[in-house]
Amino acid sequence: MPGTTTPAGFLRLAEDIAREAGDMLLAKRPSMSTRSADIETKSSPTDVVTVLDRASEQLIRERILAVRPGDRILGEEEGDRPGETDVRWVVDPIDGTVNFLYGLPDWAVSIAVEVRGRVVAGVVNVAPRGEVFTAALDEGAWLGGERLRCNPAPPLGQALVATGFAYGAARRAVQAEVLTGVLPRVRDIRRGGSCAVDLCSVALGRVDAYYERGVNYWDHAAGGLVAAEAGARVGGLHGGPCGGEMALCAPPGLFEELHDLLAALDPARDS
Repeated sequence: MPGTTTPAGFLRLAEDIAREAGDMLLAKRPSMSTRSADIETKSSPTDVVTVLDRASEQLIRERILAVRPGDRILGEEEGDRPGETDVRWVVDPIDGTVNFLYGLPDWAVSIAVEVRGRVVAGVVNVAPRGEVFTAALDEGAWLGGERLRCNPAPPLGQALVATGFAYGAARRAVQAEVLTGVLPRVRDIRRGGSCAVDLCSVALGRVDAYYERGVNYWDHAAGGLVAAEAGARVGGLHGGPCGGEMALCAPPGLFEELHDLLAALDPARDS
């Protein structure tokens, strides 16, 4: 594909592939009566992977390598594929697998593109909703033809905050304790079930902020760029990067208030 060496070119290719993968998943999603046959567990009995997670990632990898055979690819299901270029694709074939299994709409195909370690393009295809979020570095975030801007920062007490929970029981217990410290201080909490979708919800203004401990890079790489290009601040605790210890996303001003509230609750502890 001509022009795939620019952020816009990477974005076009990533969007085409994410749309194809989303269409495949919509067509093949198992019914409620047949879903159990295709389910395995990973880190815990609540951390599931399906045949279609793997099929989606395989499709995405094949499409990338058909156009850019020398690139690296990091995917949730198949790990890191080495390459010869300074480009790496970061793939979550289904972010929100439990939602996918249960017929809930908040799951997505997420594809980001790094050049020399920096994300320059990202696509989050929320296929059940028919919403494809896109962003290119310094070119803004978009949903269809609409340029996205996150909400202006409300006071913390008026903020609608999305969050998520880990798969392990011990970590969930800590997250529940943290939540009891957050909930009285904000407007309300929402639990969607997909990091990528939650980040795009901040970009679109469906929620004011998002935080979660325990996300993986493929969960937030594309959605983080969408949120940042929509004006949100994306990071971790104490100036650290967005990552497994904490993913935090909010407009400037609210970001700092929510950060300080969370930091005081010691959310990165395991007991």
